[in-house]
Amino acid sequence: MRVDAGLAKLLGLSRTAVAAIADADDVLIDGRVVGKSDRLTAGAMLEITLPAPPQPITVQAIPVEGLVVIHEDDDIIVVDKPVGVAVHPSPGWTGPTVVGGLAAAGHRIATSGAAERQGVVHRLDVGTTGVMVVAKSESAYSALKHAFKERTVDKVYHAIVQGHPDPIKGTIDAPIDRHPKHDYKFAVMNSGKPSITHYEVIEAFRAASFVEVHLETGRTHQIRVHFSALHHPCVGDLTYGADPTLAKRLGVTRQWLHARQLGFHHPADGQWVTFTSEYPQDLASALEKLREEG
Repeated sequence: MRVDAGLAKLLGLSRTAVAAIADADDVLIDGRVVGKSDRLTAGAMLEITLPAPPQPITVQAIPVEGLVVIHEDDDIIVVDKPVGVAVHPSPGWTGPTVVGGLAAAGHRIATSGAAERQGVVHRLDVGTTGVMVVAKSESAYSALKHAFKERTVDKVYHAIVQGHPDPIKGTIDAPIDRHPKHDYKFAVMNSGKPSITHYEVIEAFRAASFVEVHLETGRTHQIRVHFSALHHPCVGDLTYGADPTLAKRLGVTRQWLHARQLGFHHPADGQWVTFTSEYPQDLASALEKLREEG
């Protein structure tokens, strides 16, 4: 195997991270410095010098424009996440975050979880808008983490995808793993984690379809990857093969994907609660244009 591919599997790191180690001359085979594209050989002595561990990521309490609190009580905060906002800080991300926005607004959240994502029990992509829940109490954090793991949460998304899925109602059951060539992407891979997406076409237009999606699992980029694999990528999702001409015509600069509704048993009393998010202006405008075109 190539050095970057083999060491990524061996160390559990991304190929990009391994490539950086190799570029720093920190990978040796039988005492000889090798590059990321060199080959690993059976029986050779492999020496790797790992970089120093990264510094802890801290949450910056910075106000987030457009971050709306839909509901708050002693245990949970339900928010409407705007586009361009990450859920929590991560390496390389310098933009606004949900947890930073909540901190700036004076909201207290649970301390469970890694320091940079305390209280976070699920995530939405930076370019995906909609409803999500954050735990305030430690008991709520445990209960919600368990609910997401056991798939007892009802996660409803609305999306506009290119073309017309056939059948108009179905289930996509295809494992997802990190893309073998591009670390920022994911793909349907035999080596991936089980991933299940249920969908139904709500409206059909000439160039696209408006679909309702129920996620059974919650893999990174799951809806985007699954519909791209069916050759029906989300409109505007250029990362996963969407038509830029259609996106421009509809005025969307990101994937048409919105976390529409979230339902779960409230961690305090077990009562089923449901929260809904309205479409932001860019998505609503694109949908209206499609309806006008017929």
